[in-house]
Amino acid sequence: MAGYRRQLYRDDAVVLRVQKLGESDRIITLLTRRHGRLRAVARGIRRTTSKFGARLEPFGHVDLQLAGDPKGNHGSSLHTVSQVEGIDLYGKRFLGDYPRYTAASAIAETAERLTPVEREPSLRLFQLTVGALKALSRGEHATTLVLDAYLLRGMGLAGWAPALIACAVCGTPGRHRAFSVPAGGAVCPDCRPPGAAHPAPATIDLMSALTTGDWVVADATETGVRRECSGLVAAHLQWHLERALRSLPLVDRGPSAAGGVPPPGGAGAATLRPSGDVEAGADGASRERAE
Repeated sequence: MAGYRRQLYRDDAVVLRVQKLGESDRIITLLTRRHGRLRAVARGIRRTTSKFGARLEPFGHVDLQLAGDPKGNHGSSLHTVSQVEGIDLYGKRFLGDYPRYTAASAIAETAERLTPVEREPSLRLFQLTVGALKALSRGEHATTLVLDAYLLRGMGLAGWAPALIACAVCGTPGRHRAFSVPAGGAVCPDCRPPGAAHPAPATIDLMSALTTGDWVVADATETGVRRECSGLVAAHLQWHLERALRSLPLVDRGPSAAGGVPPPGGAGAATLRPSGDVEAGADGASRERAE
């Protein structure tokens, strides 16, 4: 629009993903508190003299000033970062910790998938995402438990929460042994479809504990129960998303991740980026980079 001048506005956000743009810029995918998910260009951020430095790396909670129309009615859908201050850069705390880094990558990708419409406010998902990254950075609970709790609660916000205390088909209350992802969760014997899983009762209890935030019960579970829970949660999420998450197969669900004990720092996590190693064209569209 002729004569349109981009306005400035502030918000705090979680950095979900970064993409290279041109020689020195990046496109930053953000989940903001008041404006939902949006993308912004950080000019010159890849130069060593950049004033933004490492403040716009994945998993950071930042306060930033953006140039553009917050409602998206004028100009480009890509906003421009003009100022940024770090509130808490969680990613710095586990860059050398592969289990926690990959779990954070899965959280960031899930947050992006659960916000398919740009600039649509999602305050509860924003708060949930910040809380999950904070829990990962503190290491107070097992990595897999934090991730599965985030996925279950995120599905609850999206309206996809699995039925755990009543039959997903007929609503009969009780402790049902069968679990069917297409049916929507636990199912009674009369409604059990062919091919339904039969998880251990402790697995359903763990899913309920993670959904309600009962960490006393969740922290006391065994590794086998946690693995079975993770499989059901991942299957349920990807069924509703109708596509697989690229980051979930990379999540380390070994003894160190299940027990919440950070392993010695390694180089594996430092070389893995949630950006998926993509380049962005001038129009902001991403494409796989050929090595």
